Parts: sequence; structure tokens; C-alpha cells
Amino acid sequence: MLTTLLISQLFSWIVVLLLVIAVLALARQVGVLHMRVAPAGALTTAGGPAVGNAAPAIPAFTLDGRKQMVGGAAPGVKLRLLMFVSASCPLCKALIPMAKSFARDERTQLIFVGDDEPQAQREMIARHGLEDYVFINGPDVGQAFAVGKLPYAVLLDAEGVILSKGLVNSREHLESLVIAHEMGVRSVQDYIATLTRVA
Repeated sequence: MLTTLLISQLFSWIVVLLLVIAVLALARQVGVLHMRVAPAGALTTAGGPAVGNAAPAIPAFTLDGRKQMVGGAAPGVKLRLLMFVSASCPLCKALIPMAKSFARDERTQLIFVGDDEPQAQREMIARHGLEDYVFINGPDVGQAFAVGKLPYAVLLDAEGVILSKGLVNSREHLESLVIAHEMGVRSVQDYIATLTRVA
């Protein structure tokens, strides 16, 4: 009886030790996989003014009829994020709370830009609590930045220079715009391409 108990106890300890080894091996593999998977970033597009160039200064109007210059210099504003959205785009609506949170955390002025029926945009503004944000509605700004798909974001500095831009669909993509600027690259994809060439 005592021998059986000792054998079962020894067997239990062996199983526990094997499980610990398996978990450590699995953790190592997850770490290796994490290092191999490239970070996700906003997908840059070829059209429109290039990163590093001054954004065009576009006279536009907000939904409530106020004149608003988009682009150009904005003294006293460190960073501006132009967020192109549509009331008919489910992904845009899901990204709006993330954009608001991102702008607050990064101390960035957030400007929404759309090209939709005014009533649809007003309903979206009311539904998502965007009353305190500038909301441009019209085709001019989107055409100037060659926005073809939504949601799309452009990050500008105080002088109106385009720091980064691209299609975004997550908080991570929004953050990649700032990270690309801080790293001195046009986009996360460009950074990954340089790593691939070095390897």
C-alpha cells in the first residue's frame, strides 16, 4: 500500500514537471512568434500629398456652416488628426470612440471629415457625442488628400506638414501614425521593409 502511494506520488511529480517544461516551451514559442509577426500599421496609399510635404490649405465648412481652414499652419496646435469617416461606414462608426480616446491620450486636435448627406452626419454626431469636435462635410478635403477608402486618417503638425497617413481600422493603426512620425519613417510598412532588406 505504501509502495503504491509512493509510486503514484512520484508519478504525479513527474507529470507536474513535464507540464512545467511544456508551458515554458510554449511560452518561448509564443515569444518567438511575437518577434516574427510584424507590427500592424496604418496602410498607406500612393495618392494625395506625400508624407513630409505640406498639406494643402483647403477652405471648408463645418456642418453648422462655420468656415474652417483644413491644412496649413495652426499655431498653438502641436498635432492635428484628420479623421475621414462616413455615416454609412460601420467600421468608421466603430472607430470613432477609439479616435476620440486616442486624440485625448496623445493631446491631438481631432477633426472629422465626411462627405455624406448632412442629416445622416448629424445623426452620427448625436449618436457618438461629436458635438464638441469640428466636423467638416463636403468632398473638397477628401479629394485634396486623395481619400479613396474609409476610415482614413492624416496626422499633421503645427506647420501643416503631413507626418503620416493611411487607412485605419483599429486603435493600433491610429497609434502607428504617431509611432511612424516619432521613428522618422513614412509608415510602419516602410520601417518593416528596411528590416527585411537588412535581414
